Amino acid sequence: MSDGGRSWRLVRADTDAVPTSVRRFMARARRRKLRAALPWAVTAGVLLVAGAVAWIVYGTSVLGVRQVEVVGTDSLTPLQVEEAAAVRMKQPLAGVDLDRIRGRVEGLPAVDRAVVSRSWPGTVVIEVVERTPVAAVAAGRNFTLIDGEGVAYRTVSQRPRGLPLAQLTAPGPDDINTRSALTVLSSLTAELREQVVSISVLAPAQVRLGLRKDREVFWGDETQSERKAQVATVLLERKGDTIDVSAPDVVTIR
Repeated sequence: MSDGGRSWRLVRADTDAVPTSVRRFMARARRRKLRAALPWAVTAGVLLVAGAVAWIVYGTSVLGVRQVEVVGTDSLTPLQVEEAAAVRMKQPLAGVDLDRIRGRVEGLPAVDRAVVSRSWPGTVVIEVVERTPVAAVAAGRNFTLIDGEGVAYRTVSQRPRGLPLAQLTAPGPDDINTRSALTVLSSLTAELREQVVSISVLAPAQVRLGLRKDREVFWGDETQSERKAQVATVLLERKGDTIDVSAPDVVTIR
């Protein structure tokens, strides 16, 4: 455009009116601001996503309990374990109190220990280890099973095959006669254990084993039980109804 011999050029106030050096300075300033704000934006985004995930996991039933899986039962049924565990369905799996469930399951007399775990996306797994009977105690017409710690945990109508009958006045973990019986039973050799049908403990020093064919081993007290078991095993081939190993270095057979 010309006016009276003068030439004019239209400029844009937002760019052309600003010197190049100033524009470069402003651009660098904007980039610095963006770089400074980026970590905060990323952090905010991560926190937002983490919060959403936490809400889904802990605050909703999207990943809630859908199933209880019980393994390892023998005398118990999975349903009995489930009822004792009392796991609330659809509660967030991440928030399930595994220790409390384990405590309830281990409250079952037949359970020695239990392991409770989560299996994503919606299963509580209960692994049960039941007590192993080592003897049966007559209880009227029934029989009470006791484990290796002397815990009486189950009553059955028939004595399990191969399980010795324990004659104890007050069977239990704190009973001295029960502890003597368990010590003796745990020391038996395989050959001797196969012959044992009963164990009687009227007093700690009066332990007797009833064998097949109406034979008997007088054990005395629980001391030197492993030595006594070895000697009694050797003497099984000898004739005689009563084997006395109360003094294992000086045995008698009658």
